[in-house]
Amino acid sequence: MGLMVIFALTAILALYGTFTALRNKNFLGVGFALATVAVFGWFTVMTLLHHGFPAAH
Repeated sequence: MGLMVIFALTAILALYGTFTALRNKNFLGVGFALATVAVFGWFTVMTLLHHGFPAAH
């Protein structure tokens, strides 16, 4: 469960980075930040759906 929390925080920070890169017109940064949000966000959502929160054994 701890790994999921770390990945969720990574996705949230990448979302903030996306908006910061958009504001600075850094399109390469936007691409990498969106890819990070997609990968880590998808992992977090699917972990919550499959295992629940908190993790059930």
